[in-house]
Amino acid sequence: MECGPRLDPAAVPDALRLPLSFDAAAMAADCAALAGGDWIDHFVRRNYDGDWSVIPLRARADAQHPIMMIQSDPEARNYVDTPFLAACPAIRAALAQFGSPLLSVRLMRLGPGSRIKEHRDPELSFEDGAVRLHVPVITHDGVAFRLNGRRVPMAAGTCWYLRLSDPHAVENPGPGERVHLVVDAQVTPALSALFAAATATAAPETTAATRPGATA
Repeated sequence: MECGPRLDPAAVPDALRLPLSFDAAAMAADCAALAGGDWIDHFVRRNYDGDWSVIPLRARADAQHPIMMIQSDPEARNYVDTPFLAACPAIRAALAQFGSPLLSVRLMRLGPGSRIKEHRDPELSFEDGAVRLHVPVITHDGVAFRLNGRRVPMAAGTCWYLRLSDPHAVENPGPGERVHLVVDAQVTPALSALFAAATATAAPETTAATRPGATA
């Protein structure tokens, strides 16, 4: 069922705050309740320095090894909830707000003094039909997320679309950790309507100007 007019991908900036808000404190309590040993080191070592680790909340149904569980494949559709998600009631409530089929869902932690080097994640953009959404759960003012060379400030409990097929990097100088709820989702009519609402009402500070084909 269609949910309003189809949104032109050219109208979607590289960073866009969506009209959703979440209880960051409750989600942080979920994170604290998970055992410390549940965090899995990110397997693409060349992309970061320091501590970058993951807990898979939704993973491919055929994934058994922890490394396979934390991988995200935008082409795959057979994602299922993991036992970790069952232990996170606040995060489950947050995910229910999206109202669209979710693919990979992960908690991603960047430790103090760590950085994610500039890279691209292919096939993760609104125009490609699969998007990655970031919900900061634990963060601080020192964290710098840069997309197309611009800093994107994201407060705890907000929700952001980031066009991560473009160059992006993250630095966390400390003192605390940075934990994001990272959600991959198919672009459905319902999600497209959410994007349309965001682009129609967005203030300049909630978007970045770069669009497909533009330069930063």
